Amino acid sequence: MAQNPPGRITLWGAEIFVAAAEEGTLSAAARRLGASVSAVSQQLAALETALGAPLLDRGARPLVPTPAGMLFLRRARAMLAEADQARAEIAARDLSGLALMRLGMIEDFEADVTPRLLSEMAGELTRSRFQLETGPSHRLLGLLDDRALDMVVAADPGQAAGWMELHPLLVEPFVVAAPRGAVTAGGDTLAQLRALPLVHYTQRHQMGRQIATHLAAEALHPPCRFELDSYNAILAMVAGGAGWTILTPLGLLHASRFLDAVEVLPLPLAPLSRRIALIARAGVLGDMPGRMADRLRPLLRAAVVEAAAARLPWLRADLRVL
Repeated sequence: MAQNPPGRITLWGAEIFVAAAEEGTLSAAARRLGASVSAVSQQLAALETALGAPLLDRGARPLVPTPAGMLFLRRARAMLAEADQARAEIAARDLSGLALMRLGMIEDFEADVTPRLLSEMAGELTRSRFQLETGPSHRLLGLLDDRALDMVVAADPGQAAGWMELHPLLVEPFVVAAPRGAVTAGGDTLAQLRALPLVHYTQRHQMGRQIATHLAAEALHPPCRFELDSYNAILAMVAGGAGWTILTPLGLLHASRFLDAVEVLPLPLAPLSRRIALIARAGVLGDMPGRMADRLRPLLRAAVVEAAAARLPWLRADLRVL
């Protein structure tokens, strides 16, 4: 990568400095920005030369801003926010001219919803390059907060931070998946489940913590030997008779190849649900997040609500697009 002319302060340099200050290492900043460590180091050195002062204490672990770095950090964040705003305003005038769209999507959507959305967007944003990140909600929200993504589709965090702009998309109930034949019709569903261990969705993620909190509130403490972060692995174990689990319809559809080998039942406890939303930084992208949410809702209705209700009609009352 070519060096900047001496004395030149660039947005790229400012973005690198902010990433390094927030991540604490140059290697983490490089991963966040999709650049090499050497390029990050060179740009940071060029910025420090332009400003005439070191910005990071290289001897500290993690890296910390120097006094000059603390002064510039506030200015750099403001510069990047203004650049985001300018990009959004220009894109709002002609969406087809948007150069880069950085979108985060929860893994639940990667098989059905995400490919359809990207295909539709590619038809409209004919000159755009797309950068897609999939992962758990908490990771996507962190990348959004770090300005590494423009918009994310993730579980509603509940108490939204002041910088968030939320567009509700879908509400889905939590349900039970049990081995076939483990729960007899007309019997006490909860009592029969108590006889089996719980295959728990990982509590490292927001959804797993939500499930654990609900079970504790219901004074239900089933034996649990397995805590997994894969819908396919969880349903494979349930299908094999290792226990029962609590998931959402999105999770079931994500691992649909196991659905014929498990029995899906309403949650025999107080109702529990989660909301999926499109989330962006408030005021940065103009009306683009709202337009993207409007584009997503019919896709969710077809790929999630109708698909789930076709298999489990009793879901229709509680699984709905917002």
